Amino acid sequence: MEEEIKKKEERTPEQEEKLEELKKKHERRIKRHENKEEQDKKDEMIKSLSENVHELQDKLLYQQAEFANFKKRREEETRNMLKYQHLEMAEELLPIVDSLERALTVPEDKLSDDVKKYLSGFKIMYNNLINILNKFEVKEIDCLNKEFDANFEQALMTEHREGINPGMVIEVLQKGYMIKDKLLRAALVKVSE
Repeated sequence: MEEEIKKKEERTPEQEEKLEELKKKHERRIKRHENKEEQDKKDEMIKSLSENVHELQDKLLYQQAEFANFKKRREEETRNMLKYQHLEMAEELLPIVDSLERALTVPEDKLSDDVKKYLSGFKIMYNNLINILNKFEVKEIDCLNKEFDANFEQALMTEHREGINPGMVIEVLQKGYMIKDKLLRAALVKVSE
């Protein structure tokens, strides 16, 4: 230690100044190295946070797209539900329409006057029922003497008839119905061979 003191005493002011300058440079290097390590840590943290932000943004976009799709599906379901809200009621009324139509096919000339009065009442009820169905856009499928269409008709029988092209509906056994643009009940038909 004494030697250092002696050396210190032996140094000239220029040497002292140079030594101080070297010490400062060394301290600056140490600080730069420490700052570099801190900066590297900060950069690593920024990179990690940036990746987390991107990941969260992607998740948010995905969730927004999922919600938009869900909203569209719900709107479509609601539109269809409102559009076809009378479907079940119409399905329940069709057998009644069928029964009334069968009752109205009885030849009137063989009936007594009292039964004819009942029959006229049935005609009024039938017409009212058809008007109600029409009001809710329930329409009969017109298929007689037209080409068979499996989308709207079900062939129960086939029969060969002269002068009629094969695949034509020659008899409607049970009427088919549409509600708006949807098939309510397929027509049961006889088709030519």
